Amino acid sequence: MDIIRLLPDNIANQIAAGEVIQRPASAVKELMENAIDAGSTHITLLVKQAGKALIQVIDNGCGMSETDARMCFEKHATSKIRSADDLFNIRTMGFRGEALASIAAIAQVELKTRQHHEQLGTCIEIEGMKVLKQEPCQTPEGTSIAIKNLFFNVPARRNFLKSDSVELKNIIEEFQRIALAHPKVGFQLFHNDYEMYHLKSGNLRQRICALFGDEYDKRIVPVEEKSYSLHVYGFAGKPEFSKKTRGEQFIFVNNRYIKSPYLNHAVSMAYDQMMPKENFPFYVLFLDIDPTKIDINVHPAKHEIKFEDDKLVYTFVNLGIKHAMGAYSVSPTLDFNQEHHLNSNDTFQQQPRTWLEITQHAVQQKDAKKFAPPTNFHTITQREENNAKNWEKAFEGLEKKDEGREARDEGQGTKDDGRGTVVSTISTFESSNKASDREILPPQQLHRRYILSQIKSGFILIDQQLAHERILYERYLRMFNGKKHDSQAQLFPQNLELNVADTQILKEILPEINNLGFDIQEFGKNSFVIHGFPADIAGGNEKKMIEELIEQFKMNASVTKLSKRENLAKSLAYSSAIKPGKALSTEEMKTLIDELFACESPYHAPNGKFTFTTISLDEIAKRLENK
Repeated sequence: MDIIRLLPDNIANQIAAGEVIQRPASAVKELMENAIDAGSTHITLLVKQAGKALIQVIDNGCGMSETDARMCFEKHATSKIRSADDLFNIRTMGFRGEALASIAAIAQVELKTRQHHEQLGTCIEIEGMKVLKQEPCQTPEGTSIAIKNLFFNVPARRNFLKSDSVELKNIIEEFQRIALAHPKVGFQLFHNDYEMYHLKSGNLRQRICALFGDEYDKRIVPVEEKSYSLHVYGFAGKPEFSKKTRGEQFIFVNNRYIKSPYLNHAVSMAYDQMMPKENFPFYVLFLDIDPTKIDINVHPAKHEIKFEDDKLVYTFVNLGIKHAMGAYSVSPTLDFNQEHHLNSNDTFQQQPRTWLEITQHAVQQKDAKKFAPPTNFHTITQREENNAKNWEKAFEGLEKKDEGREARDEGQGTKDDGRGTVVSTISTFESSNKASDREILPPQQLHRRYILSQIKSGFILIDQQLAHERILYERYLRMFNGKKHDSQAQLFPQNLELNVADTQILKEILPEINNLGFDIQEFGKNSFVIHGFPADIAGGNEKKMIEELIEQFKMNASVTKLSKRENLAKSLAYSSAIKPGKALSTEEMKTLIDELFACESPYHAPNGKFTFTTISLDEIAKRLENK
């Protein structure tokens, strides 16, 4: 009995749609690329409910005839290639003829199109590959295609779609990529009838500023490297404006956006030693190369590409960035004296040189400590009672921790030095330590990064930033469940300008952060006004803190599965915690230690790193033994 059968066309197209159309942003990409291929000079994208209810693309391109309008929904129907040889000379965005057929299989589609020399256009309505209507109609020149109820007949796929904010974020990313690749084309983006972008025709620099903010004009430098077979050009961000999250890195090959870890590494190596390793620079790079030297027919999404000589491309991208940094004096200079920009927060104080200066300096420091109140910390209710109880509780808990967990070290945590893990080191600590024992000597700050405190069996070393993050994280989680907290009004409210993507994120989290004591209000398109901040957060650079909060929120959402409040508490804790280089007074250090051991989980920061470690007297003795 024969058991192999051909699949019906509607099922085959639904299977193909699983690769081509993965989410609303995939449909946006395919429709906008078709509009580009049609020679459009202006493209409008209309979206409702993050693309779940409606995705409509309107262009003023060449339009289609009545026959082409019907044929475009057939599988592997395309105007871009005629023979197999054309696959190696592709300059259009689409060419496989799969997108519209896949979309028509999983959505309700309405197409209206008219060629420039025709008086009437064509209207076609399709639902699940079934043509419901085809008739002449009045319509402007060009093409309008509307996709309604995406995945209406594939409920499993629809159920796996993310929240509206996540899906809208993906749509904005696809919109930005296409808009960057075609700066001479005008674009508009509407979401739920609200205009998010209105981009006019211009050059690449103007397009970058229109998409990401006018401040980017001062943050970027031009890149250009050219040979007979390869032309690399675009813009790269200055190292000091790098961010801790990805998302503003764009590489285009023949105006097609690609994902290439290999070329991303070439850019990263060009920035080596110019920015922290965990940061990512901004860049928009274009590679013009002979189409016969590349293969883009690797994946239906067309994000992957193969180069005939990938080492040459790597070298040119790397050199292009290096030359751009050097030409505009962005590369770092070696200065064995103090760099002025490093002292913006009095990180390095000028030391007195004469006996008179030494005396005056000592008096000033003494007076400053006498009158300066502790900052950045709250006094904990019943602190003495909590200390006596939680110090013992904390150290007893350390012995019970999972011994299989390894400490991670990125300059902030601790690491195994070959004599056992942090957990095994901590387990030697004597749980009988009392709060009074550590009052023998006051805590000391080490390299303005760690706090060193004497204990009965040795000493404890605390990472001041990670400890403060744990304190703030638990505090914010408690505050979310309480009443709205008062804010400290600013004498002069500050304006905050954000790009469209960051604006959507801030709008999403605004009710929660305002409940914590912030007072931030919307003020026009992509603008906000900061009226107040929580009293326990040190002022001075509120705008930078909000921008850092948004970056952390995006990064946490992309790498971990946290609830909205947990993500926000973690992001706020990181952005408002004290950083390495911050000098702490003795009282501030004592307060930090007290608050840490009053936490429910003082052992780890929200990112999982250890907040402290202990070094016993026995371990010190072993280190000093003669081998």
